[in-house]
Amino acid sequence: MKIAIDGHSSCGKSTLAKALAKKFNFIYIDTGAMYRAVTLYALKNEIFSNGLINEALLKDALKDIKIEFRRVGENLHAWLNGEDVESEIRKIEVSRYVSQISAVGFVRNEMVAQQRRMASNSSVVMDGRDIGTVVFPDAELKIFVTASPEIRAERRFNELKTKGDNVSYEEIFQNLKARDLQDSSRAVAPLRQADDAILLDNSNMTINEQFEYAVKLVESKIS
Repeated sequence: MKIAIDGHSSCGKSTLAKALAKKFNFIYIDTGAMYRAVTLYALKNEIFSNGLINEALLKDALKDIKIEFRRVGENLHAWLNGEDVESEIRKIEVSRYVSQISAVGFVRNEMVAQQRRMASNSSVVMDGRDIGTVVFPDAELKIFVTASPEIRAERRFNELKTKGDNVSYEEIFQNLKARDLQDSSRAVAPLRQADDAILLDNSNMTINEQFEYAVKLVESKIS
């Protein structure tokens, strides 16, 4: 079984996907972390110049980028070329550039191929921007998650402050708005709700309320 969870940045997609995977003993694949890992590699290896991607360098670098997911304690972490980068890829600097990386066609093609291979022999929960529209258009369950930009920014701000990052609410709010625009207007696999996806606006829901609602959706498909 394949569960596709798409939606805007910082709307709780990953939290929901991880919880559903644990509940039903499915494999969880964080596609956003994969694009963030590529972005981190690009930043560390000077593939950006004056804020713009050198696509020739990026294309050449893809062959040297190996992304894995490994369990660390109770959590699944993203590993880049043998290094745990889970904390690094969540920082605001990576957030500034990840939409540019994810809009590059050959990057998406490579990531989609990897994602399909990961899900070839298992039941999976996968979250991202184009899971239900591109990666798994035949998914048995598609959920499109959203919330107001203000609420998403507040949640992200509180999360980063808890981790000790020195960021402002306004910086995060503007970053989210810019990412929403980039994600929904890019030429390759733009963010959109699949025709058969169920809309889940969690602006006024707790994490538990969202989870319980989604569990019922999964159970209805299983039955």
